[in-house]
Amino acid sequence: MRISLLPALAAALLLAPAAPLAARAAPARIEPGMVSSADPRAAAAGAEILRAGGSAADAAVAMMLALSVVEPGHSGLGGGGFLVHYDAAHKATASYDGREAAPKAADPYWFYGADGQPLTHAQAVPGGRSVGVPGSLRLMAEAHAKYGKLPWARLFQPAIRLATNGWEITPRFYNFIARRTPGLLNGWPVQYLYNADGSAKPIGTLLKNPQQAALLREIAAKGPKAFYSGPVARAIVATVNDSPRNPSKMTEADLAAYRAKARPPVCGTYRAYRICGMGPPSGGGVAVLQILKQLERFDMTALGKDNPIAWHLFAESSRLAYADRDAYLGDPDHVQVPVAGLLAANYIAGRSALISETGSMASIAPGKPAGAPPRKAVPPGPEHGTTDLVAVDRAGNVAEVTTTIESVFGSGLTTNGIFLNNELTDFDTVPARDGALAANSVAGGKRPRSSMSPTIVYNPDGSVRIAIGAAGGSTIIAQVAKALIGVLDWHMSAQDAIAMGLIFSPGQTAVAEKATQAEAMVPALLALGEKIVVAPLGLKANAIERVDGHWVGAADPRSEGVSQGETGAPIVPKKAVAIDRPSE
Repeated sequence: MRISLLPALAAALLLAPAAPLAARAAPARIEPGMVSSADPRAAAAGAEILRAGGSAADAAVAMMLALSVVEPGHSGLGGGGFLVHYDAAHKATASYDGREAAPKAADPYWFYGADGQPLTHAQAVPGGRSVGVPGSLRLMAEAHAKYGKLPWARLFQPAIRLATNGWEITPRFYNFIARRTPGLLNGWPVQYLYNADGSAKPIGTLLKNPQQAALLREIAAKGPKAFYSGPVARAIVATVNDSPRNPSKMTEADLAAYRAKARPPVCGTYRAYRICGMGPPSGGGVAVLQILKQLERFDMTALGKDNPIAWHLFAESSRLAYADRDAYLGDPDHVQVPVAGLLAANYIAGRSALISETGSMASIAPGKPAGAPPRKAVPPGPEHGTTDLVAVDRAGNVAEVTTTIESVFGSGLTTNGIFLNNELTDFDTVPARDGALAANSVAGGKRPRSSMSPTIVYNPDGSVRIAIGAAGGSTIIAQVAKALIGVLDWHMSAQDAIAMGLIFSPGQTAVAEKATQAEAMVPALLALGEKIVVAPLGLKANAIERVDGHWVGAADPRSEGVSQGETGAPIVPKKAVAIDRPSE
């Protein structure tokens, strides 16, 4: 079966920065703890919590809350996320699922219109039907209950200050609001973000959000129950059910029943390293491992980062992993997900054998791993509104979080000063294909598949080598895999590996990231049989690595992200060009 260019690919091209760049951060000082975030104000919140004696999980929660204020179009209390955590005292890795869930009333035809036909993605996003029961706050509470040191309310203080005192519109955020989807936002968010003439408020404008500040104070004082029951829950239900577009059938019981779930991390080896990522309903952990394991028989170190053959191999391995992800990954509480079969040595060997150094595969299809029910690959829809963060504390604990409201500004609906997700459009709209049920079809209480790939890598002695994650829709998987090859095979710094351009190949046609080393390789890749176009990509990654006995942060120079030591100033990646379009 030939897989066409994914819809997500087209979206990534439209929402990309004009020219990514190679960069190296300023030299790092030795720090007892470290954070990295997509926004310097969130990084400052995490560093503040570390200085106060907080754990990595505490710092991660504080950054999530701060990002909900200063990156409201990407994440927040109205969304969900995943956490991969390393407990240094017990040398244990755990992962937690705070993915949004469909209301109990949802069914496989949730996104069908009155005419009996499936809605397009653009039709399905606006309004209430795309909103899943938010999971971010339950994820934060779970992380704090398991690994927190400071009082719950202390973690809210930086975000409350930002919402109360105000935060300035940055160039990147301005670009988002200046390019908003017509008609998506109405009412309060238009007043909050736009001038009376409809133009976006300019860079440097101070935005205050008293509604959000009040909500944060309430949750800080009363815990998650203040969100999942009572007036806030009623407001969420009323907002989505009374939406003029695509009204939902959510209930207060849906919110009250929601819980974050501990999930088994997906772990495997690559070379001498142990890699642990997020398991289903995320497809990221499995797909990242598949990309790497299918390349293990090739000498990527000898080929090097400047060899087009290395990138051709990466593209071919990515295609196979994305095909399997689209066919088999879903919510394990609702469908059979053959994780063991997808990562079995004999299966990986068979898939790897399809990859050639001298030519490209004529067609791409999912494999047939052990334990897999009949499935067909269904290309995912676009994903845009996501962010990533990582924290390490002075005890060596690590928290890697990727969190999202799905599209930029989610469903467009708001309540209590927060944006509500459109996460349910991550489900496959059509529940079956060629007679086979889609693993990612809609069902009541089900959580949609995700590309999010929070990952922790361990050295042969069990110590942490790097923690990394990314934002950017379906590119997330490729971003993380690319950076890990850069660090583990090509001996690059995490900063340089993140900044390195990407060959993104979720299907038959690949994209070489514009204005990077990838673009220069296009003629050689075409000679190897690649179908490839050149375009900017919306990439945004964050990482912390262990180098010579100390922590070194990394942030994507395509974004406004920074890393920051517990006691030091932010470390800002050097940017070679001005960013005139934001990363996702």
